[in-house]
Amino acid sequence: MAPSPVVLVPTAVGGKTISTATPHTIHVLNLKDDGSPDIIGSYINLPPPLEPYTLRFAIVGGASVCREGTLHVNIPKKGEEFDRQKFQKFELKADFNRICHVDLEIVRPGSFDYYITYRPLPSQLFSDEKLELATTPKHFITVGVGLHCNGKYLPPSSLSIYSVVSKWLGPLTEWDKQFEYVARKGYNMIHFTPLNHRGGSNSPYSLRDQLTFDPEIFTNGEKDVRQVLEMLEHKHGLLSITDVVWNHTAPESVWLQEHPDAGYNLITAPWLESAYALDDALLEFSGKLGALGLPTVLKDKEDLLRVMDALKTHVIGTVRLWEYYVVDAKKNVESILAAWKQKERKREPLAGDTKKGDLYSQAMLLAQVGLRGADRLGERFRRHIDPDAGAVFLDLHYGAPKGTAEVDEEDEHVSGARKFLERVLDELNLPNYKEYDVDCSEILEQLYNRISYQRLDPNGPKYGPISQEHPLAEVYFTRLPHNKITAKHQPGELFLVNNGWVWNANALKDFAGPDSRAYLRREVISWGDCVKLRYGKSKEDSPYLWEHMQKYTEQMAACFHGFRIDNCHSTPVHVAQTFLDAARRVRNDLYVFAELFTGNENTDKVFVQQLGLNSLIREAMQAWSTGELSRLVHKHGGLPIGSFHQEDKVNRISARGSEGSNILPVAGVNIHALFMDCTHDNEMPYQKRFAADTLPNGALVAMCDCAVGSVAGYDEVYPKHLDVVNEKRRYQQVADKEWKGIGEVKKVFNQVHAEMGRDGYTEMHVHHEGEYITVHRVHPKTHRGYFLIAHTAVGNKEGRGEINPIVLTGTKVKTIGSWYLKVDDSEETYKSVLADKELVGLPSTVENIDPVKIEEKEENGSFTTTLTVPDTFPPGSVTLIETWIPGAGDEGGLSGIDNFLISGADEAVENLDLIELNYFLYRADAEERDTSEGRDGVYVVPGHGALVYAGLQGWWSVLEPMVLHNDLGSKIAQHLREGLWPLEYIIGRLEKGGLHGPKPFEKARQWFQERLDKIRPVPGFLRPRYVALIVKAAFDAAWAQGVKLMNQEIQDGTEFVQRLAMVGIQCTGLMKSTSLWPNKTVPCLAAGLPHFAVEYMRCWGRDIFISLRGLYLVTGRFDEAKEHILAFASVVKHGMIPNLLDGGRRPRYNSRDSIWFFLQAIQDYVKIVPNGEQLLKEKVKRRFLPYDDTWFDFDDERAYSKESTIEEVIQEALQRHAWGMQFTEANAGLQIDSQMRWEGFQQKIWTEWETGFIYGGNRWNCGTWMDKMGESERAGTKGVPGTPRDGADVEIIGMLYSTLVWVQELHSKGLYKETGVTTSQDSDAKTVTFKQWAAAIQKSFHKYFYVPLDESEDKNFVVEPSLIRRRGIYKDCLNPSLEYTAYQFRPNFLITLVVAPSLFPKEIIPQVLGLTDKTLVGPLGVATLDPSDPEYHPYYHNSEDSDNPATSKGRNYHQGPEWVWPRGYFLRALVKEGVDDKAVWVRLKGIREQVTHAPWRGVTELTQVNGQYCADSCETQAWSSGCAVEVAWDAGRVSQMA
Repeated sequence: MAPSPVVLVPTAVGGKTISTATPHTIHVLNLKDDGSPDIIGSYINLPPPLEPYTLRFAIVGGASVCREGTLHVNIPKKGEEFDRQKFQKFELKADFNRICHVDLEIVRPGSFDYYITYRPLPSQLFSDEKLELATTPKHFITVGVGLHCNGKYLPPSSLSIYSVVSKWLGPLTEWDKQFEYVARKGYNMIHFTPLNHRGGSNSPYSLRDQLTFDPEIFTNGEKDVRQVLEMLEHKHGLLSITDVVWNHTAPESVWLQEHPDAGYNLITAPWLESAYALDDALLEFSGKLGALGLPTVLKDKEDLLRVMDALKTHVIGTVRLWEYYVVDAKKNVESILAAWKQKERKREPLAGDTKKGDLYSQAMLLAQVGLRGADRLGERFRRHIDPDAGAVFLDLHYGAPKGTAEVDEEDEHVSGARKFLERVLDELNLPNYKEYDVDCSEILEQLYNRISYQRLDPNGPKYGPISQEHPLAEVYFTRLPHNKITAKHQPGELFLVNNGWVWNANALKDFAGPDSRAYLRREVISWGDCVKLRYGKSKEDSPYLWEHMQKYTEQMAACFHGFRIDNCHSTPVHVAQTFLDAARRVRNDLYVFAELFTGNENTDKVFVQQLGLNSLIREAMQAWSTGELSRLVHKHGGLPIGSFHQEDKVNRISARGSEGSNILPVAGVNIHALFMDCTHDNEMPYQKRFAADTLPNGALVAMCDCAVGSVAGYDEVYPKHLDVVNEKRRYQQVADKEWKGIGEVKKVFNQVHAEMGRDGYTEMHVHHEGEYITVHRVHPKTHRGYFLIAHTAVGNKEGRGEINPIVLTGTKVKTIGSWYLKVDDSEETYKSVLADKELVGLPSTVENIDPVKIEEKEENGSFTTTLTVPDTFPPGSVTLIETWIPGAGDEGGLSGIDNFLISGADEAVENLDLIELNYFLYRADAEERDTSEGRDGVYVVPGHGALVYAGLQGWWSVLEPMVLHNDLGSKIAQHLREGLWPLEYIIGRLEKGGLHGPKPFEKARQWFQERLDKIRPVPGFLRPRYVALIVKAAFDAAWAQGVKLMNQEIQDGTEFVQRLAMVGIQCTGLMKSTSLWPNKTVPCLAAGLPHFAVEYMRCWGRDIFISLRGLYLVTGRFDEAKEHILAFASVVKHGMIPNLLDGGRRPRYNSRDSIWFFLQAIQDYVKIVPNGEQLLKEKVKRRFLPYDDTWFDFDDERAYSKESTIEEVIQEALQRHAWGMQFTEANAGLQIDSQMRWEGFQQKIWTEWETGFIYGGNRWNCGTWMDKMGESERAGTKGVPGTPRDGADVEIIGMLYSTLVWVQELHSKGLYKETGVTTSQDSDAKTVTFKQWAAAIQKSFHKYFYVPLDESEDKNFVVEPSLIRRRGIYKDCLNPSLEYTAYQFRPNFLITLVVAPSLFPKEIIPQVLGLTDKTLVGPLGVATLDPSDPEYHPYYHNSEDSDNPATSKGRNYHQGPEWVWPRGYFLRALVKEGVDDKAVWVRLKGIREQVTHAPWRGVTELTQVNGQYCADSCETQAWSSGCAVEVAWDAGRVSQMA
């Protein structure tokens, strides 16, 4: 039966049910506890909504953000306009064990965000503090764009973009011809540099008027633009995009004169005043060089050094820059003295005595209390001392001034104060002068480097004579003209800083803002034709600018299919976000890309996800070597061949309630690239490599699974990067059927690229060898592909080079073409091309060359193709080959293999029961060998090691991370590529079937065999994915079958609850070496794996019954619970159950607490199981005689000759403890315990009737779960228990009380015959009713066990103050032989608090639980001893053999290490006390992570301090998981009632 998830709809408007004829797609986004996306990868990018689909938010109801939680999402409803500030609201309501679902329909692309408001948990448990609602950070979701050209969808990875500089296209009448050739080359999108009205520099990026188009080309303005763009699409199949320039405007922009506040001027940005002063001085200095006797043309470094020396004097010195850094000492002394002479103070006096400090300390004190204006640079002497603060500072040192305010200046008191202030201010200014010196040094270095590059560097522009018109360094400020328009402004408003860029700058920081000194320090590479625009924090800061640029943006969106954001890295994110939102309202499917020079992928991600960028420009010409080019191709090329895909990672729990829909998990993606073989900013191959590299470089880019692009002139082999500002020539026209450069071959690669992008060829393999790069790109389903061999011309242009033959396994090939680019790149030709009147390339031809040699070979059923590069294959050569796997595309071939491999898995396992599932899924190595007489064990993977289980969980534990992280380089993947042995191993196991035999697994075996046969012919590189698909399908089906066989609570529960419940299957199985009965093989529960798996060590009485409620009762496994209860009831002896069962053959009775966990489990069974009270009348044959301590072997005729009901067994246990007992363990000696002293085998248990407490044990044994016996002869602790805990143990008393109350209730209902016990076996013994016994305990417990917080209360309790180390606790035991151990703070009282809460005063419970939370609770477990205790040793190493008696041979097993199972009792206690279930969920985090990610998929036995891994711990322990299931069950029931 399918569980029902909680699906929420908007609170304001009801949800809408989506019904379609085809399966509706639901993308499930799982959220972490803090509300952030639970994804692997960079960021969320959902596919374009070509058809509407659903985005499902899924979060566990116990998550902390679900506490009064509301999900806010600004994804609009269908038909609504997007408003970034308008959020739908969804209340997050689901109980502790349920998943909360929020479904939203996705109908439009863009960038959206969500956040959650919630009520944070108080910092302390049981606090009444109600914190203010908190808000999570915003998280972003991008939705891809659905571009269409002439009605056909163009996926982003099918785009081939062609960049043109619009002003070089010539008159509009020539454009049709130009673009006919572009379309002929196979491009499908044109990138135009801005078509708008340019400024005086003629740069396409310096726009005079953003709202008008170039009047020389578009005489009819926007109408002409729209017509030409429509022609491009409808006639040539070319979409169009353009740059949007938001960051700057041309100095000639008339609107800038009206609105200088749109820029950074000396009024809107006063912190730039010093930068302007320096810029002005440099400008003036440039015009004076000749008059100063300095060279105006720099010929060498010596000339430059002379100019730099003069600059220090005539610029830096003249400007007096230090005045922007320091306090004007003279002026500030006068103002402070004037304030000091006033009798009344406006500030509180300062405390302390400055006379005790040195001058530096006094200066720092004055700065701390009085320095103003140091937050940023500004006007000269902005930094100053507040006079009133200076006055109280003087008071502290000099006291009040003598006389009146008109004190004579010559007064000695005032004169001393003046001199003191002067000294202090001089000291205060020292760091300011140092700051100035550092900046000056940077200014001089930047100027030197920049001037050197511009005027001396052979690769620089080599500017001409220096003058005021052609200054020494770039001009940083535009000076607006003085005219009627600008006359109304303040002078400082007319000086506007120019835009530019800064090396390695933080893209998220405004380099013209108050926190930056980039302009002052001359760090900006300035563009003198671009005034930097100032948007501020919101539209209110620059209203006209926002309005103007939004109109411009909307106009561009109305015309073009997409944008390239110019200078995106310097664009404030909130500005770009606003404009893109406006643009997308005009054109929904707007393709947006940008180039970011952040140098940081995390910063790139900020822009990508907040702006909804579809691609980022990446440049192949940035590669400096063949190896680096190979890296770039690999990075942007696609997923590795044989990758795991989104649908491979579906989680069944996510699909609940949506059966029939196509469920896909939301996965993180890497940033999509627009990979350019060359951009209009790059140097051409002729400049950086060799011209012949034009072909291989372009071919390699075209093979990549991303958008690709080129710049006009690249295909034509232009020899030089063209200057977009100063170049005046136009593009050459190309005649019909004529080809230039690599144009004809580029057509082939563009067509192949479009095909691969359109049809989904998403996988690629890249190989670099010497000067060669090979690329194989394939379709993940059909496995058709294209193979490229490229001989680069990066460092060489002659010779074949070295490359080994290329072997393709299982693949056939056909050559499409082999080509070589021959270029005339002589110096003479180069100069001729540059002198041409048109923009032309180097003379070149693409020649057909010999194809690679193809050799096919088949042997032993394996097929290979070998490709050998011919002897003539010079740099600049490429070969393109078509590839396919024989039969892959046929019906029934690999194209449909995915569906076949995963089909039928549910049916294959539908008849397996829970015990058969134990064999199918689990079985540790010892268990596997136990049932095969040592022959069979777990699988060992070479280079990786042994799997943890022989069953499918062993495989899935290593395959799952490989699938999730697409880790095809792992040892597991390598092993799978080499052979199909893992599937053969699985099939071999199922043919044997262990103790079950093969029959139950025949359907599953046949299912695996059919799939193995199907993939046998598959090439090795595809095997990892196919094997993983098979194993995952079977594993998921088996998991689902196991969950289905449990109760509805588990079926409806979270994945966490189900994982815990599966530990019951993991630990319960058939064993050959042991059972619950000596002569009958039945499933039995292992205490833990791998240590407690087989023989007598498997079944521990205490462990089983601590685990039973969680693993069996809560999960609905009532038959297994009953079998274990009956089996242990059969071996009751001395009123005890055995610590070690050993199948009832040689049970050992040395644990005093096990019987009480057993009785508690019976109580739980009766209360939980329908008609559970019938268990009390069940009869069981007894291994030993009732009420008789005689030992005999299991095959003795007396064994199993008597029988008792469970009710009688319970009564026997109570009665024997009431009488008391004293015995020596049967078979005592080395044969049952090689460590214990003889005294330890002596057992004595009695009841003290005044209190009702049961006592037992002695100094030399350890009868509770803290049972570590000393083993070290070296440390002298052999036979000395680490934690004897003799006396009355707190948890035993609690469970005793719980049992007494329960049997009394049963008696009152007529379900239990006896009313009580007798105190001895004497005929005149006193009878004590259960009610009386319980009352005695109730009366005494708190008095005897509690250690009061206030020592004045000691008189009301039974305490020894001298032994108390911590107050406010419950003693661990009473009257132990080591008295101090009674007062050790341990977690054992928690058991009593859960099973017998009425023993604790209500007001005490919050205090003691809070103390436990602070003191004992770790990340995963609970410390077994108070960290403040002298005996606390939290690192357990069982192999340690040292002289330290505390830790040698692991004697500190329970002296600090953090055990997990008591955490369950702690959390159950919180639940019972009404603690918010979100606080409980938070404290389950460590357990949740363990059961989800640990290879054993269970919960460990214990950890070292703070959750550190303990190598000696059992990797998965039954009671650790069982107690955690109980927490979830208890919390879920409380949550449901609420």
